[in-house]
Amino acid sequence: MSLAGLKKQINKANQFMSEKIAGVKGTELDDEFLEMERRTDATAKLVDDVINRTQEYLQPNPASRAKLWTPEGILGDTMLKHGRDLGETSNFGLGMIEAGEALKQMADVKYALEDNVKQNFLEPLHQLKEKELKEVAFHRKKLSGRRLDYDCKRRKQAKAGSSVGEEEIRAAEEKFEESKNLAETAMFNLLENDVEQICQLASFSEALYNYHRQCGDILQGLVETLSEKRQRAAQQSRDAHVPKRVTSQREENSHRLSPSAGSGSSSLNSLELHPPVSQSAFQRPASPGFPPSSPSQRPYCKGVYDFDAENDGELSFHEGEVIYLLSRIDENWFEGELHGTRGLIPVNYVEVVVDVPKAGSLN
Repeated sequence: MSLAGLKKQINKANQFMSEKIAGVKGTELDDEFLEMERRTDATAKLVDDVINRTQEYLQPNPASRAKLWTPEGILGDTMLKHGRDLGETSNFGLGMIEAGEALKQMADVKYALEDNVKQNFLEPLHQLKEKELKEVAFHRKKLSGRRLDYDCKRRKQAKAGSSVGEEEIRAAEEKFEESKNLAETAMFNLLENDVEQICQLASFSEALYNYHRQCGDILQGLVETLSEKRQRAAQQSRDAHVPKRVTSQREENSHRLSPSAGSGSSSLNSLELHPPVSQSAFQRPASPGFPPSSPSQRPYCKGVYDFDAENDGELSFHEGEVIYLLSRIDENWFEGELHGTRGLIPVNYVEVVVDVPKAGSLN
C-alpha cells in the first residue's frame, strides 16, 4: 500500500471514530438516495429468505434431498411393497397397489416441479444475488469510504494551521460524487427491473399451479378407482367359513396312508355318515333327545364346537353331540332339537351329516 493510500485509510478510520464516539456529523445524502438504499437492503434480504424457503418447500428434509427422495415417493414405495405382499387375491392389497402407483406418479410430478422452479425461479434469483446485488454492495462500500475521507479532510481544513489544501478537498469531493453516482445508478437499475422479476415470479406460480393440478388429477383418478373396487368387493359373495379342527389334517393324512382307506367299511365318509350309536340306543325306544338307530332317516348334525346360547330361542350344545335338524332358517342358522328342547343353532358350529330337505322343514 502506498503512503497516500495508507493516509487515506487513517483518515477514514479517524472520521468513523469521530462520528461514532464524538458525535461528529458527516455529509448527509439526499432523501431519494436513502430511500433507494432502504429498498435495496429489503431486496437483498428478500432474495436470501425466498431462496432458502423455496428450497425448504421443494424438499423439507435435507437428508432426503441428498438422495432425491420425496415423501410421496417413500410412501408410494411402502404401499406398493405391502400391497404386493398381500397378493392380487386381496382387494385391500390391490387398493394399496393403486394408491402406491398414484403416489409414485405424484413423486414424478414433484421432481418435474423441482426442475422447473430451480431453472426458472431459483437460478435467476441466484444471479440477482451474485451479480446485481454484489455490484450495488461494492459501490455502496466504496461510497462510504470516500465520504469518510472527504469529511475527514474537510474537518481538518477547518482547523487552524491545517495542511489540507483546496485541491485535495476538491479531489476528495469529486471521488465522493463519482461513487455516489455509480452506487445510485446501480441501485436504480436493480430496483427498476420489475418486469423481469415479476416474470420469474409468474413462472414459479405457474409451476405450482401445474403441480397441484396434476396431483389433483392423479388423486381424483385414484378415488374413482378405489370407489369401483369398493363396490366390486361389496358385491362379491362370501361363503361361510368354518375353521378346521386342529386334528383334522392329521386324521386326513392317517386316512390317506391307511391300507384299507379305499374300503367302504373303514372309510372316513362312512364313519361320518354313520356315527357310533351307544348301546343304550338299542335298549330303549328312540326319544326326541336321542338319535334313532338309523340316523339317516332324519336330518341331523354333530356339534363341532361347544355353543352356549346367548339369546332367547338359541339352543346350547357341546362338541360331539348329535342334534336333530328341523329346518334351515337362513344361511347362518338351523332350527334343531336336542334332548327334547328346540332352538336355533349356528351353521358354522356344527357338521351336517344328513341335511334338511330343500323343500320345507321337518317339524
